[in-house]
Amino acid sequence: AGFGAGLGLALASSAFIGGSFVLKKKGLLRLCGRARAGQGGHAYLREWLWWAGLLCMGVGEAANFAAYAFAPATLVTPLGALSVLVSAVLSSIFLNEQLNVHGKIGCLLSILGSTVMVIHAPQEEEISSLESMAEKLKDPGFIVFAVCVLVSSLLLIFVAGPRYGQSNVLVYVLVCSAIGSLSVSCVKGLGIALKELFSGKPVLKEPLGWVLLVCLVICISIQINYLNKALDIFSTSVVTPIYYVLFTTAVMTCSAILFKEWQHMVLDNIIGSISGFLTIVSGIFLLHAFRDMPFTPNLLPLFLQPGRADPHPPWSSADRHQTCQHQPLLPSEDKDSQSAEEEE
Repeated sequence: AGFGAGLGLALASSAFIGGSFVLKKKGLLRLCGRARAGQGGHAYLREWLWWAGLLCMGVGEAANFAAYAFAPATLVTPLGALSVLVSAVLSSIFLNEQLNVHGKIGCLLSILGSTVMVIHAPQEEEISSLESMAEKLKDPGFIVFAVCVLVSSLLLIFVAGPRYGQSNVLVYVLVCSAIGSLSVSCVKGLGIALKELFSGKPVLKEPLGWVLLVCLVICISIQINYLNKALDIFSTSVVTPIYYVLFTTAVMTCSAILFKEWQHMVLDNIIGSISGFLTIVSGIFLLHAFRDMPFTPNLLPLFLQPGRADPHPPWSSADRHQTCQHQPLLPSEDKDSQSAEEEE
């Protein structure tokens, strides 16, 4: 029952978050002549569409928050691919961004990969109290990971951002993805705290819960800020898949270190989870890499094009036996010069 609840909440979260990308992009496009988010402005705060997108994202993140309390992070996070599908479909309707046959195949592959990951979902170590969560956070492996995330994020913000943020989509998206891996850990800890609170334990007196809440607010604020910058500078079809792949990879790495989700998995489940994730990545790539490429019947082979036939069939008329191996190796002029040289 808990696994089903987590799965349902994750699906609902994908629907709301996918819609939020389109609403926020629509609001950002209405900033004509005002300071845009890509140049450090905050005029989008006056657009109701942007606030509607933020509200949808808040509802989606709340559902996502609850899903982490019932299901492993390695399962909940990859299901965010469905938000990419929702974003792609709605973008083709409201933002006039094309969804061709490659995009439709990518959607099917993403759904297939998500199904495979649900079937081979990993099992995380049982954490039933904030004391257990505190022990997990003291693990040396997680401390090293958190320090690397913070140092790399600071370098991206203060060093790479001013130089390459306007031309390279990876700069701001990497900041969102790296900080997002830490926010998922905070969400997981707060979910445990809420479970204890509903069971009657004095959780409000525990300092760890408040520390996780403050860290979560800081992480989400950073994510929203730099995601807005990336969406304002680059196309939604570029930002969304890259953000998904990097964010999912960072969360899976963090969960594997912190919650030991992959420690007790058998080989077939490991292969299934990795295969499902790679299938999702392939679908996301097809969905967006060829999004601006028109797919018309002229791109099909001649024998598949309706009403057209090959004007020169390979096995008819006088060309039947004339292939490349019967062609002269040298042009006629070269042959004449070669014969003259032989006579001399």
